[in-house]
Amino acid sequence: MNNLKLYSELSSKLELESKEEDESVLFSAFDIERSRLFFASSANRIYTTHLSSFHNERTWSLSADVDSIDLEPNDYITALEYLMEKEALVIGTFDGLLLLHGVDGNETTMVGRVEGGVRCISPSPDGDVLAVLSRLGQILVMTHDWDLLYETALEIVPEGVDVREPTSSRYESPISWRGDGKYFVTLSEVCDSITLLKRIKVWERDSGALHATSESKAFMGSVIEWMPSGAKIAAVCDRKTDSECPSIVFFERNGLERSSFRINEQMDSTIDILRWNCTSDLLAAIVKCEKHDAVKIWLFSNNHWYLKHEIRYSKKDGVKFMWDPTKPMQLICWTLGGHITLYNFIWNTAVTENSISLVVDDSKIFVTPLALSLTPPPMYLFNLKFPSAVREISLYSKNTKNCLAAFLSDGCLCVIELPTVDTWDELEGKQFIVEASISESVFGSVVHLIWLDSHILLAVSRYGFDHYLSRISSNEDGILGFYLQEIELSCSEDHVPGLLTCSGWHAKISHQNSLEGQVIGIAPNPTRRCSAYIQFDGGKIFEYTSRIGALKHNDLSFSSSCPWMSVVSVADGGSLKPLLFGLNDIGRLNVGGRILCSNCSSFSLYSNLADQVITHLILATKQDLLYIVGINDILNGTLEMYEDFIHTGNRRREEIKTFIKIWERSAKIVGVLHGDEAAVILQTTRGNMECIYPRKLVMASIINALVQERFRDALLMVRRHRIDFSVMVDHCGWQAFLQSAAEFVRQVNNLSHITEFVCAIKNENVTEGLYGDIISLPRSKDIKDLKARDPKGLDVNNKVSSVLLAIRKALEEQLPESPARELCILTTLARSDPPLLEEALVRIKVTREMELSSSNDPKRRSYPSAEEALKHLLWLSDSEAVFEAALGLYDLNLAAIVALNSQRDPKEFLPFLQELERMPDLLMRYNIDLRLCSGWAP
Repeated sequence: MNNLKLYSELSSKLELESKEEDESVLFSAFDIERSRLFFASSANRIYTTHLSSFHNERTWSLSADVDSIDLEPNDYITALEYLMEKEALVIGTFDGLLLLHGVDGNETTMVGRVEGGVRCISPSPDGDVLAVLSRLGQILVMTHDWDLLYETALEIVPEGVDVREPTSSRYESPISWRGDGKYFVTLSEVCDSITLLKRIKVWERDSGALHATSESKAFMGSVIEWMPSGAKIAAVCDRKTDSECPSIVFFERNGLERSSFRINEQMDSTIDILRWNCTSDLLAAIVKCEKHDAVKIWLFSNNHWYLKHEIRYSKKDGVKFMWDPTKPMQLICWTLGGHITLYNFIWNTAVTENSISLVVDDSKIFVTPLALSLTPPPMYLFNLKFPSAVREISLYSKNTKNCLAAFLSDGCLCVIELPTVDTWDELEGKQFIVEASISESVFGSVVHLIWLDSHILLAVSRYGFDHYLSRISSNEDGILGFYLQEIELSCSEDHVPGLLTCSGWHAKISHQNSLEGQVIGIAPNPTRRCSAYIQFDGGKIFEYTSRIGALKHNDLSFSSSCPWMSVVSVADGGSLKPLLFGLNDIGRLNVGGRILCSNCSSFSLYSNLADQVITHLILATKQDLLYIVGINDILNGTLEMYEDFIHTGNRRREEIKTFIKIWERSAKIVGVLHGDEAAVILQTTRGNMECIYPRKLVMASIINALVQERFRDALLMVRRHRIDFSVMVDHCGWQAFLQSAAEFVRQVNNLSHITEFVCAIKNENVTEGLYGDIISLPRSKDIKDLKARDPKGLDVNNKVSSVLLAIRKALEEQLPESPARELCILTTLARSDPPLLEEALVRIKVTREMELSSSNDPKRRSYPSAEEALKHLLWLSDSEAVFEAALGLYDLNLAAIVALNSQRDPKEFLPFLQELERMPDLLMRYNIDLRLCSGWAP
């Protein structure tokens, strides 16, 4: 449930030494300890630069140290790697030289010679050994002291073939190591094959023995890559014979094919390079198409491969790339001409603020409203199909208007107007084709994109580099660098309610500002129309206002760059103000200019109000703890109970329940369901989604509904989440509830629910006891006056009796007569404190008399039978107490019926009742009173 967002794009030009000859960059290497990049050119030169040299200023050239490697006239570099143990580069040449080049001292030493020439050099992950593949098809494995451990042939050469002729392309395979360095894998042609089939071979490092071999397949080129975690070996299969595009195939260590997926390109496209990042969760490749080359990045989740990002280059650039060995979200690309670009990515939740999931997969967006259905991708409600891969998206949702903007890898901008969410059920399973907007402007390479209004977009774009998306504009307009630009939108087609508007959109750049620094993130200002906050490198915050174009510095800047940025509106002192949240890459959550939490892994924001004013912060820590923090606690600085969001095993803290233990390690918050849903959506590392209902959010939504006098909604939430019903009475004092009892009965209008509510009421104040630690009540100044008032006819010292009396009166006034209403009224009498059993029996007696009169009174249909009513009363009350109450009415027949229906033995009560029946009326009453007052028990 995440999208791969490009938040930083830094480019520089490597100034090549040769001005006249056609020098190009061919190979690269990386020094992890000192963050240095090495490039080898076709002119046998080594260029050394530091990652810290990349900047975002007007000087775009990259400072680099240049060393020349002296080789024979027809010899040239064919392999380049960095050896950490030697702190030097190892270089292989076409003539077979193995050179050790010390970059700091500019010293080059020949350490050996490989017969036939060097094709590939690959050090093991631990650096203990070095594997060299010769152009004759020999694998040489040696120590870092250049002692040869063993030598073996990549393929068994048939008789009659001269192995000293290195002209064949048969041995073009690279070498890829498993993450622990115990095995390495190669790819080579089958010698006796006339169809150029190839096979994968897995070798043991210590002995050089062949461990496993795959079936012969039509593998493409020399692309082979072992996942660092060791689970899969990735290769590329050519499917031209099946009239299909190439597919990436995964193998296990034993050589058996495990799975595959298609790259969804033209049949004649090819893949040149395939690389995993250091955490094995992203797979990137260079895909060569007819008109361009593309760097594609895939993610595997829920048994599906998603194309999460695509970066296009022109074919003459000859783009290559490498992942940063220590930063899994940093991609380094370079071209033959020396243009080097650092792409920094983050995982952004695909769930928007209004709980709509927008999952990017290649040229599609899977759309699912999570409030309607918690459907995990790759399943969806409906999907949008775009002309090319989606790079950046932004959703506008305000009132009933929903608009989606998407920037594509080919430089186009697409806009879709969506219908209201309550009509989306009709869109289930459909696919909608989206057309690119019509524009005379070139938008450059868009890095950030947000909505300022329903017809205005704000984008941060890059221009003027050797880049597929910005070359045209730089040649025409001469602009260079990063620009903040407003894009005005209009549509020539009328929006039809219930349908999507996917075409007819026009876009033009109405305002453009040059930016001096690198932009980390932008977010709209929810409290001010057509305004946004812009975060520059280092965490500096500026406010931007539409059309004015001025950037005003904001005092609430972050302490460092925060790629995850959000701006929300909060209530402070009766007015709305913006509050800025920012999370950096080491887990520090910045709120309002200060650090709130130092070990945050993800966060989201919840609103229980219809106006989307944020009321709670939900954050997950690296200890897999989930905290629900009230915005008022943040504004007032009352955060002592959270103890810096670190679990210390404090027993008192666990009793207060300030956190929820997340049951699966490394699960992240991807979104929330606002309002009465009060849910937090978590996604585990396996890809599945879980929805939980934290008690603090549930209580906040219930209290909010009660304050708004939405009693039916509050009662449904109480029943659904098994909350004590007394909270509905105690939320602002039970005396205040008495004034709203009639409205409560009218809204609920369900006698079963009202009966359940009546049975659960108790004298204890649950807002101070059971739920005292997790709710804050909206107290008003009128509550004290209301409590001090003595409502007429009510016992101010008995909460249960007073509330049930008010409910009983409301039932008689608001609802028509019915058997269910009569049973509910009997319930209020039985549950009073003390129980009003005599009054209940009187009502049952009236019903019994109507039954005995044999009259055709239509009122009889509005009452239950006397037997049913009596059984209901006995189920709610102590049978002995009901029997005594019946005696207190001096109705011996009613007392006998009560005794019979309470399953008592007639020998216990019948003689006593018969004796009373034989007495005169006054004597009978005297004996009944005497026995009841003396605590008689039969």
